Amino acid sequence: MENLDLSFRNDEKAKKGSLLISDPFLNDLYFGRSVVLLCEHNNEGTFGFVLNNFVDIDLHKMDVTFPDIGARLCIGGPMAKENLFFIHSLGKEITESIMIGEDLYYSGNFDEMLALLVKQPELKTKVRFFVGYSGWGIGQLEDELKEHSWIPVNNIPVEMILDTTNDKLWANCLEMQGERYKMISKFPKNPSDN
Repeated sequence: MENLDLSFRNDEKAKKGSLLISDPFLNDLYFGRSVVLLCEHNNEGTFGFVLNNFVDIDLHKMDVTFPDIGARLCIGGPMAKENLFFIHSLGKEITESIMIGEDLYYSGNFDEMLALLVKQPELKTKVRFFVGYSGWGIGQLEDELKEHSWIPVNNIPVEMILDTTNDKLWANCLEMQGERYKMISKFPKNPSDN
């Protein structure tokens, strides 16, 4: 019988625009079974947003000046939880947008973005909102990658990153990495539940 390799590691390199997929047994309030988009990753540190930690809060009810478009909100991480952040694929229409990768941006002129959503509510599928962000100091993420707390991946399409209807993003991203990861995606959260 052939040995089955179910180790949680790959040969991808983390970079701006990568997604980090957490180890299936990472026991953390913010990062357990999470997928994090890296918006910056350089010699000064790393920051990004957890893409799959949704909260049942309507942005319009929190702030009546926000358009009532049913935008879904995520907790982007444990840092600066009092601030609202956004990623989008509207870089050419929103000034001050910062490119993450092809057709994917973060930040930009907030008022322009709101005006665009009021005028064209269907564009809500091209914007995602977060309270807080995830951050790593110099070398911190590299240490976590060496410990296999995460695997970086670079093959997830922008449409999947911006999709706020997918409640199985962690498993779906893992499944896209091949057979070994399809098996890992089916592991129970608690191994004793097996």
